[in-house]
Amino acid sequence: MRFISGSRPFGEEIVNESGNNRPFDVIVYGATGFTGQLVAAYLLREYGVARDLRWAIAGRNAAKLEQVRDDLGTDAAALETLVADSHDKDAMATLAQQTRVVLTTVGPYALYGSELVAACVDAGTDYCDLAGEVQWIRQMIDTHSKRAAETGARIVHCCGFDSIPSDIGVWFLQDEAMKRHDAYCQSITMYVKATKGTFSGGTMASMMNIMEEVKKDRSIARVMADPYALNPEGEREGPDGYDQQSVERDDDTGYWTAPFVMGGVNMRVVRRSNAIAGYPYGRDFRYRETMLTGDGVSGRLKGTTMTLGLGALVLGASFGPTRSFLKKFVLPKPGEGPSPELQKTGFFNLMQIGKLPDGQSLQTRITGDQDPGYGSTSKMLAESAVCLAKDGLATGGGVWTPAAAMGATLLARLRDNAGLTFDVVD
Repeated sequence: MRFISGSRPFGEEIVNESGNNRPFDVIVYGATGFTGQLVAAYLLREYGVARDLRWAIAGRNAAKLEQVRDDLGTDAAALETLVADSHDKDAMATLAQQTRVVLTTVGPYALYGSELVAACVDAGTDYCDLAGEVQWIRQMIDTHSKRAAETGARIVHCCGFDSIPSDIGVWFLQDEAMKRHDAYCQSITMYVKATKGTFSGGTMASMMNIMEEVKKDRSIARVMADPYALNPEGEREGPDGYDQQSVERDDDTGYWTAPFVMGGVNMRVVRRSNAIAGYPYGRDFRYRETMLTGDGVSGRLKGTTMTLGLGALVLGASFGPTRSFLKKFVLPKPGEGPSPELQKTGFFNLMQIGKLPDGQSLQTRITGDQDPGYGSTSKMLAESAVCLAKDGLATGGGVWTPAAAMGATLLARLRDNAGLTFDVVD
Protein backbone atom coordinates (compact mmCIF):
# COMPACT_ATOMS: atom_id res chain seq x y z
CA MET A 1 0.00 0.00 0.00
CA ARG A 2 1.36 3.42 -0.95
CA PHE A 3 -0.14 6.65 0.30
CA ILE A 4 0.07 9.82 -1.74
CA SER A 5 -0.52 12.84 0.47
CA GLY A 6 0.51 16.40 -0.08
CA SER A 7 3.73 16.61 -2.05
CA ARG A 8 5.36 13.41 -0.77
CA PRO A 9 6.57 11.40 -3.77
CA PHE A 10 6.93 7.67 -3.79
CA GLY A 11 8.41 5.00 -6.03
CA GLU A 12 11.09 5.53 -8.61
CA GLU A 13 12.58 8.80 -9.71
CA ILE A 14 10.79 10.58 -12.54
CA VAL A 15 13.28 10.81 -15.38
CA ASN A 16 11.43 12.79 -18.04
CA GLU A 17 8.00 13.99 -19.10
CA SER A 18 7.57 11.44 -21.87
CA GLY A 19 6.69 8.68 -19.42
CA ASN A 20 9.91 6.66 -19.72
CA ASN A 21 11.32 5.07 -16.57
CA ARG A 22 8.17 5.52 -14.53
CA PRO A 23 7.07 2.77 -12.15
CA PHE A 24 3.82 2.03 -13.97
CA ASP A 25 2.42 1.93 -17.47
CA VAL A 26 -1.19 2.35 -16.30
CA ILE A 27 -2.80 3.41 -13.03
CA VAL A 28 -6.51 2.62 -12.68
CA TYR A 29 -7.92 5.47 -10.59
CA GLY A 30 -11.32 4.74 -9.07
CA ALA A 31 -10.67 1.02 -8.83
CA THR A 32 -13.04 0.57 -5.89
CA GLY A 33 -16.06 1.68 -7.92
CA PHE A 34 -18.17 -0.75 -9.91
CA THR A 35 -16.68 0.06 -13.32
CA GLY A 36 -13.20 0.42 -11.87
CA GLN A 37 -13.39 -3.10 -10.49
CA LEU A 38 -14.45 -4.40 -13.90
CA VAL A 39 -11.47 -2.65 -15.49
CA ALA A 40 -9.10 -4.13 -12.92
CA ALA A 41 -10.52 -7.62 -13.42
CA TYR A 42 -10.15 -7.27 -17.18
CA LEU A 43 -6.54 -6.09 -17.00
CA LEU A 44 -5.68 -8.94 -14.65
CA ARG A 45 -7.32 -11.49 -16.92
CA GLU A 46 -5.76 -10.19 -20.13
CA TYR A 47 -2.37 -8.90 -18.98
CA GLY A 48 -1.61 -10.33 -15.54
CA VAL A 49 0.42 -8.39 -12.95
CA ALA A 50 4.02 -7.17 -13.26
CA ARG A 51 4.47 -8.72 -16.69
CA ASP A 52 4.68 -6.73 -19.91
CA LEU A 53 2.06 -4.29 -18.62
CA ARG A 54 2.97 -2.68 -15.29
CA TRP A 55 -0.21 -1.43 -13.69
CA ALA A 56 -1.63 -0.50 -10.31
CA ILE A 57 -4.98 0.40 -8.77
CA ALA A 58 -5.66 3.66 -6.95
CA GLY A 59 -8.42 5.39 -5.04
CA ARG A 60 -9.27 7.27 -1.85
CA ASN A 61 -9.84 4.39 0.56
CA ALA A 62 -6.99 2.06 1.53
CA ALA A 63 -9.20 -0.65 3.00
CA LYS A 64 -11.45 -0.76 -0.04
CA LEU A 65 -8.46 -0.98 -2.38
CA GLU A 66 -7.09 -3.92 -0.43
CA GLN A 67 -10.51 -5.57 -0.60
CA VAL A 68 -10.59 -5.13 -4.38
CA ARG A 69 -7.16 -6.74 -4.65
CA ASP A 70 -8.26 -9.61 -2.41
CA ASP A 71 -11.42 -10.12 -4.44
CA LEU A 72 -9.34 -10.39 -7.61
CA GLY A 73 -7.72 -13.52 -6.20
CA THR A 74 -4.22 -14.83 -5.67
CA ASP A 75 -3.11 -13.80 -9.16
CA ALA A 76 -3.43 -10.18 -7.99
CA ALA A 77 -1.31 -10.60 -4.85
CA ALA A 78 1.52 -8.53 -6.33
CA LEU A 79 -0.79 -5.75 -7.56
CA GLU A 80 0.22 -2.42 -6.05
CA THR A 81 -2.39 -0.14 -4.46
CA LEU A 82 -2.05 3.64 -4.25
CA VAL A 83 -4.13 5.96 -2.06
CA ALA A 84 -4.84 9.49 -3.30
CA ASP A 85 -7.76 11.92 -3.07
CA SER A 86 -9.05 13.50 -6.28
CA HIS A 87 -9.30 16.95 -4.65
CA ASP A 88 -5.72 16.91 -3.35
CA LYS A 89 -3.80 18.68 -6.12
CA ASP A 90 -0.39 17.65 -4.82
CA ALA A 91 -1.50 14.03 -4.53
CA MET A 92 -2.87 14.10 -8.07
CA ALA A 93 0.41 15.57 -9.31
CA THR A 94 2.42 12.84 -7.60
CA LEU A 95 0.08 10.15 -8.92
CA ALA A 96 0.41 11.43 -12.49
CA GLN A 97 4.20 11.43 -12.25
CA GLN A 98 4.31 7.71 -11.44
CA THR A 99 2.76 6.39 -14.64
CA ARG A 100 2.62 6.69 -18.39
CA VAL A 101 -1.20 6.61 -18.43
CA VAL A 102 -3.91 7.40 -15.90
CA LEU A 103 -7.21 5.63 -16.53
CA THR A 104 -9.98 7.08 -14.37
CA THR A 105 -13.55 5.95 -13.74
CA VAL A 106 -14.25 8.57 -11.06
CA GLY A 107 -17.22 10.69 -12.06
CA PRO A 108 -19.09 12.90 -12.45
CA TYR A 109 -15.91 14.23 -13.99
CA ALA A 110 -17.00 17.84 -13.61
CA LEU A 111 -16.91 17.22 -9.85
CA TYR A 112 -13.94 14.86 -9.52
CA GLY A 113 -11.85 15.02 -12.68
CA SER A 114 -10.42 18.50 -13.21
CA GLU A 115 -7.46 18.28 -10.81
CA LEU A 116 -6.40 14.93 -12.26
CA VAL A 117 -6.52 16.19 -15.85
CA ALA A 118 -4.45 19.23 -14.89
CA ALA A 119 -1.93 17.01 -13.13
CA CYS A 120 -1.59 14.72 -16.14
CA VAL A 121 -1.15 17.67 -18.47
CA ASP A 122 1.62 19.16 -16.32
CA ALA A 123 3.38 15.79 -15.95
CA GLY A 124 3.19 14.89 -19.64
CA THR A 125 1.12 11.85 -18.69
CA ASP A 126 -1.50 10.34 -20.97
CA TYR A 127 -5.07 10.17 -19.66
CA CYS A 128 -8.33 8.45 -20.60
CA ASP A 129 -11.78 8.44 -19.04
CA LEU A 130 -15.47 7.70 -19.53
CA ALA A 131 -16.63 11.31 -19.51
CA GLY A 132 -19.79 12.14 -21.42
CA GLU A 133 -20.17 15.62 -19.95
CA VAL A 134 -19.97 17.98 -22.92
CA GLN A 135 -19.71 21.13 -20.82
CA TRP A 136 -16.77 19.75 -18.83
CA ILE A 137 -14.97 18.32 -21.86
CA ARG A 138 -15.28 21.73 -23.51
CA GLN A 139 -13.71 23.28 -20.40
CA MET A 140 -10.82 20.80 -20.55
CA ILE A 141 -10.29 21.55 -24.25
CA ASP A 142 -10.22 25.30 -23.70
CA THR A 143 -8.05 25.10 -20.58
CA HIS A 144 -5.48 22.45 -21.45
CA SER A 145 -5.03 22.06 -25.22
CA LYS A 146 -2.02 24.38 -25.50
CA ARG A 147 -0.21 23.09 -22.41
CA ALA A 148 -0.86 19.44 -23.31
CA ALA A 149 0.71 20.02 -26.72
CA GLU A 150 3.79 21.40 -24.96
CA THR A 151 4.21 18.58 -22.43
CA GLY A 152 3.19 15.72 -24.73
CA ALA A 153 0.23 14.65 -22.58
CA ARG A 154 -2.49 12.98 -24.64
CA ILE A 155 -5.85 13.64 -22.98
CA VAL A 156 -8.54 11.36 -24.40
CA HIS A 157 -12.07 11.66 -23.10
CA CYS A 158 -15.09 9.48 -23.98
CA CYS A 159 -13.39 6.08 -24.07
CA GLY A 160 -16.46 3.95 -23.32
CA PHE A 161 -19.80 3.27 -25.01
CA ASP A 162 -19.85 7.00 -25.37
CA SER A 163 -18.12 7.50 -27.71
CA ILE A 164 -15.83 4.73 -29.00
CA PRO A 165 -18.34 2.75 -31.12
CA SER A 166 -19.47 5.98 -32.79
CA ASP A 167 -16.06 7.58 -33.22
CA ILE A 168 -14.03 4.50 -34.17
CA GLY A 169 -17.03 3.33 -36.20
CA VAL A 170 -16.92 6.47 -38.34
CA TRP A 171 -13.15 6.10 -38.71
CA PHE A 172 -13.66 2.52 -39.90
CA LEU A 173 -16.46 3.37 -42.32
CA GLN A 174 -14.52 6.25 -43.85
CA ASP A 175 -11.40 4.09 -44.18
CA GLU A 176 -13.46 1.48 -46.02
CA ALA A 177 -15.05 4.17 -48.18
CA MET A 178 -11.64 5.41 -49.28
CA LYS A 179 -10.41 1.86 -49.97
CA ARG A 180 -13.49 0.87 -51.96
CA HIS A 181 -14.54 4.12 -53.61
CA ASP A 182 -11.51 6.42 -53.36
CA ALA A 183 -13.66 8.99 -51.59
CA TYR A 184 -14.91 9.79 -48.11
CA CYS A 185 -18.59 9.81 -47.23
CA GLN A 186 -20.15 13.25 -47.12
CA SER A 187 -22.60 12.24 -44.42
CA ILE A 188 -23.01 9.35 -41.99
CA THR A 189 -25.94 8.33 -39.83
CA MET A 190 -25.61 5.90 -36.94
CA TYR A 191 -28.69 3.86 -36.06
CA VAL A 192 -29.04 2.11 -32.71
CA LYS A 193 -30.74 -1.14 -33.73
CA ALA A 194 -30.73 -3.00 -30.40
CA THR A 195 -29.14 -2.88 -26.96
CA LYS A 196 -29.48 -4.93 -23.80
CA GLY A 197 -28.19 -3.45 -20.58
CA THR A 198 -28.67 -0.60 -18.17
CA PHE A 199 -27.32 2.92 -18.02
CA SER A 200 -24.55 3.21 -15.49
CA GLY A 201 -25.06 4.99 -12.20
CA GLY A 202 -22.15 7.24 -13.13
CA THR A 203 -23.87 8.30 -16.35
CA MET A 204 -27.04 9.17 -14.46
CA ALA A 205 -25.07 11.04 -11.80
CA SER A 206 -23.35 13.05 -14.53
CA MET A 207 -26.72 13.93 -16.06
CA MET A 208 -28.02 15.10 -12.70
CA ASN A 209 -24.92 17.20 -12.14
CA ILE A 210 -25.24 18.81 -15.57
CA MET A 211 -28.78 19.90 -14.72
CA GLU A 212 -27.56 21.38 -11.45
CA GLU A 213 -24.82 23.27 -13.30
CA VAL A 214 -27.28 24.59 -15.88
CA LYS A 215 -29.49 25.95 -13.10
CA LYS A 216 -26.52 27.91 -11.74
CA ASP A 217 -25.13 29.03 -15.10
CA ARG A 218 -27.41 29.31 -18.13
CA SER A 219 -24.45 29.66 -20.48
CA ILE A 220 -23.84 25.93 -19.97
CA ALA A 221 -27.17 25.22 -21.66
CA ARG A 222 -25.93 27.05 -24.75
CA VAL A 223 -22.77 24.95 -24.79
CA MET A 224 -24.80 21.75 -24.46
CA ALA A 225 -27.06 22.78 -27.35
CA ASP A 226 -24.23 23.73 -29.72
CA PRO A 227 -23.75 20.92 -32.29
CA TYR A 228 -20.08 21.89 -32.59
CA ALA A 229 -19.41 22.56 -28.90
CA LEU A 230 -16.30 20.35 -28.84
CA ASN A 231 -14.66 21.69 -31.99
CA PRO A 232 -11.56 23.85 -31.57
CA GLU A 233 -12.13 27.51 -30.88
CA GLY A 234 -12.86 29.33 -34.12
CA GLU A 235 -14.09 26.12 -35.76
CA ARG A 236 -17.44 25.78 -33.98
CA GLU A 237 -19.75 25.95 -36.96
CA GLY A 238 -20.95 23.59 -39.68
CA PRO A 239 -23.96 22.14 -41.49
CA ASP A 240 -25.37 19.99 -38.67
CA GLY A 241 -28.30 21.44 -36.77
CA TYR A 242 -29.72 20.77 -33.35
CA ASP A 243 -30.10 17.28 -31.94
CA GLN A 244 -33.21 15.23 -32.64
CA GLN A 245 -35.96 16.09 -30.17
CA SER A 246 -38.98 14.13 -31.40
CA VAL A 247 -40.12 10.99 -33.19
CA GLU A 248 -39.12 11.12 -36.85
CA ARG A 249 -39.45 8.84 -39.84
CA ASP A 250 -36.10 8.03 -41.41
CA ASP A 251 -36.11 8.25 -45.21
CA ASP A 252 -33.18 5.87 -45.72
CA THR A 253 -34.51 2.96 -43.67
CA GLY A 254 -38.24 3.67 -43.73
CA TYR A 255 -38.39 3.18 -39.96
CA TRP A 256 -39.51 5.44 -37.16
CA THR A 257 -36.76 6.77 -34.95
CA ALA A 258 -36.38 8.32 -31.51
CA PRO A 259 -33.62 10.46 -29.99
CA PHE A 260 -30.64 8.44 -28.73
CA VAL A 261 -29.69 9.51 -25.22
CA MET A 262 -25.94 9.16 -25.89
CA GLY A 263 -26.15 10.89 -29.25
CA GLY A 264 -25.57 14.32 -27.76
CA VAL A 265 -21.99 13.60 -26.78
CA ASN A 266 -21.24 11.06 -29.54
CA MET A 267 -22.12 13.42 -32.38
CA ARG A 268 -19.98 16.21 -30.96
CA VAL A 269 -17.02 13.85 -30.50
CA VAL A 270 -17.23 12.66 -34.11
CA ARG A 271 -17.40 16.25 -35.37
CA ARG A 272 -14.37 17.13 -33.26
CA SER A 273 -12.47 14.17 -34.72
CA ASN A 274 -13.02 15.54 -38.21
CA ALA A 275 -12.02 19.05 -37.16
CA ILE A 276 -8.80 18.26 -35.30
CA ALA A 277 -7.69 15.93 -38.09
CA GLY A 278 -7.84 18.87 -40.49
CA TYR A 279 -11.26 18.10 -42.00
CA PRO A 280 -10.36 15.04 -44.10
CA TYR A 281 -14.10 14.41 -44.56
CA GLY A 282 -14.67 18.04 -45.56
CA ARG A 283 -16.09 21.02 -43.71
CA ASP A 284 -19.55 20.09 -44.95
CA PHE A 285 -19.42 16.58 -43.46
CA ARG A 286 -22.61 15.74 -41.60
CA TYR A 287 -23.12 13.23 -38.81
CA ARG A 288 -26.15 12.27 -36.77
CA GLU A 289 -27.33 9.47 -34.49
CA THR A 290 -30.78 8.07 -33.86
CA MET A 291 -32.53 5.03 -32.41
CA LEU A 292 -34.59 2.74 -34.64
CA THR A 293 -38.00 1.92 -33.17
CA GLY A 294 -39.66 0.01 -36.03
CA ASP A 295 -42.12 0.65 -38.83
CA GLY A 296 -45.84 1.25 -38.98
CA VAL A 297 -48.04 2.25 -36.08
CA SER A 298 -46.15 0.11 -33.57
CA GLY A 299 -42.82 1.70 -34.51
CA ARG A 300 -44.23 5.18 -34.17
CA LEU A 301 -45.85 4.33 -30.84
CA LYS A 302 -42.63 2.84 -29.49
CA GLY A 303 -40.69 5.90 -30.62
CA THR A 304 -43.22 8.20 -29.01
CA THR A 305 -43.08 6.29 -25.74
CA MET A 306 -39.27 6.36 -25.68
CA THR A 307 -39.16 10.05 -26.54
CA LEU A 308 -41.67 10.95 -23.85
CA GLY A 309 -39.78 8.84 -21.31
CA LEU A 310 -36.50 10.56 -22.11
CA GLY A 311 -38.18 13.94 -22.03
CA ALA A 312 -39.74 13.18 -18.66
CA LEU A 313 -36.34 12.18 -17.27
CA VAL A 314 -34.71 15.37 -18.51
CA LEU A 315 -37.60 17.49 -17.24
CA GLY A 316 -37.54 15.80 -13.86
CA ALA A 317 -33.80 16.31 -13.61
CA SER A 318 -34.28 20.03 -14.27
CA PHE A 319 -36.01 20.72 -10.97
CA GLY A 320 -34.45 20.33 -7.55
CA PRO A 321 -37.21 18.36 -5.76
CA THR A 322 -37.78 15.87 -8.59
CA ARG A 323 -34.03 15.62 -9.21
CA SER A 324 -33.54 14.62 -5.58
CA PHE A 325 -36.37 12.08 -5.85
CA LEU A 326 -34.88 10.54 -9.00
CA LYS A 327 -31.43 10.31 -7.43
CA LYS A 328 -32.73 8.74 -4.24
CA PHE A 329 -35.41 6.36 -5.44
CA VAL A 330 -35.32 5.81 -9.22
CA LEU A 331 -31.90 6.01 -10.85
CA PRO A 332 -28.95 3.66 -10.30
CA LYS A 333 -26.32 5.17 -8.03
CA PRO A 334 -22.61 5.52 -8.78
CA GLY A 335 -20.88 2.33 -7.70
CA GLU A 336 -23.91 0.17 -8.45
CA GLY A 337 -24.24 -2.09 -11.47
CA PRO A 338 -25.77 -5.22 -12.96
CA SER A 339 -24.96 -8.78 -11.98
CA PRO A 340 -22.22 -10.67 -13.84
CA GLU A 341 -24.92 -12.66 -15.63
CA LEU A 342 -26.65 -9.52 -16.89
CA GLN A 343 -23.32 -8.10 -18.02
CA LYS A 344 -22.53 -11.24 -20.01
CA THR A 345 -25.97 -11.50 -21.64
CA GLY A 346 -25.99 -7.84 -22.59
CA PHE A 347 -25.00 -6.56 -26.03
CA PHE A 348 -25.31 -3.71 -28.50
CA ASN A 349 -25.95 -3.69 -32.23
CA LEU A 350 -25.37 -0.50 -34.20
CA MET A 351 -25.53 0.37 -37.90
CA GLN A 352 -23.85 3.22 -39.74
CA ILE A 353 -24.79 4.29 -43.26
CA GLY A 354 -22.54 6.66 -45.17
CA LYS A 355 -23.43 8.62 -48.32
CA LEU A 356 -20.70 9.03 -50.93
CA PRO A 357 -20.35 12.00 -53.30
CA ASP A 358 -21.55 9.90 -56.27
CA GLY A 359 -24.77 8.97 -54.47
CA GLN A 360 -23.73 5.46 -53.45
CA SER A 361 -24.06 4.25 -49.87
CA LEU A 362 -21.81 2.18 -47.64
CA GLN A 363 -23.19 0.36 -44.60
CA THR A 364 -21.34 -1.01 -41.59
CA ARG A 365 -22.33 -2.94 -38.47
CA ILE A 366 -20.82 -2.45 -35.00
CA THR A 367 -21.53 -4.89 -32.18
CA GLY A 368 -20.43 -5.52 -28.61
CA ASP A 369 -20.63 -8.82 -26.76
CA GLN A 370 -21.56 -7.47 -23.31
CA ASP A 371 -23.85 -4.81 -21.89
CA PRO A 372 -22.84 -1.39 -23.21
CA GLY A 373 -22.85 0.52 -19.93
CA TYR A 374 -20.53 -1.73 -17.93
CA GLY A 375 -19.14 -4.92 -19.49
CA SER A 376 -18.24 -3.52 -22.91
CA THR A 377 -17.41 -0.07 -21.60
CA SER A 378 -14.86 -1.40 -19.10
CA LYS A 379 -13.08 -3.34 -21.84
CA MET A 380 -13.05 -0.36 -24.20
CA LEU A 381 -11.58 1.90 -21.53
CA ALA A 382 -8.96 -0.64 -20.51
CA GLU A 383 -7.80 -1.21 -24.09
CA SER A 384 -7.65 2.55 -24.66
CA ALA A 385 -5.25 2.88 -21.74
CA VAL A 386 -3.09 -0.02 -22.91
CA CYS A 387 -3.07 1.41 -26.43
CA LEU A 388 -1.80 4.76 -25.15
CA ALA A 389 0.80 3.11 -22.94
CA LYS A 390 2.20 0.38 -25.17
CA ASP A 391 1.50 0.92 -28.86
CA GLY A 392 3.96 3.68 -29.76
CA LEU A 393 1.34 5.99 -31.22
CA ALA A 394 2.64 8.87 -33.32
CA THR A 395 0.02 11.21 -31.87
CA GLY A 396 1.51 14.15 -29.99
CA GLY A 397 0.19 15.94 -26.95
CA GLY A 398 -3.24 17.54 -26.92
CA VAL A 399 -6.87 16.98 -26.04
CA TRP A 400 -7.93 14.25 -28.44
CA THR A 401 -10.82 12.02 -29.35
CA PRO A 402 -10.45 8.22 -29.43
CA ALA A 403 -10.36 8.10 -33.23
CA ALA A 404 -7.98 11.03 -33.64
CA ALA A 405 -5.59 9.72 -30.99
CA MET A 406 -5.65 5.98 -31.63
CA GLY A 407 -7.55 5.22 -34.85
CA ALA A 408 -6.59 1.94 -36.51
CA THR A 409 -4.46 0.81 -33.56
CA LEU A 410 -7.36 0.97 -31.12
CA LEU A 411 -9.70 -0.57 -33.70
CA ALA A 412 -7.45 -3.65 -33.85
CA ARG A 413 -7.36 -3.92 -30.06
CA LEU A 414 -11.13 -3.67 -29.77
CA ARG A 415 -11.59 -6.42 -32.32
CA ASP A 416 -8.91 -8.71 -30.95
CA ASN A 417 -9.48 -8.29 -27.22
CA ALA A 418 -12.63 -6.38 -26.28
CA GLY A 419 -15.38 -8.32 -28.04
CA LEU A 420 -16.32 -5.59 -30.52
CA THR A 421 -16.93 -6.16 -34.22
CA PHE A 422 -16.72 -3.64 -37.06
CA ASP A 423 -17.89 -5.06 -40.40
CA VAL A 424 -18.98 -3.83 -43.80
CA VAL A 425 -22.48 -4.99 -44.72
CA ASP A 426 -22.45 -5.92 -48.41
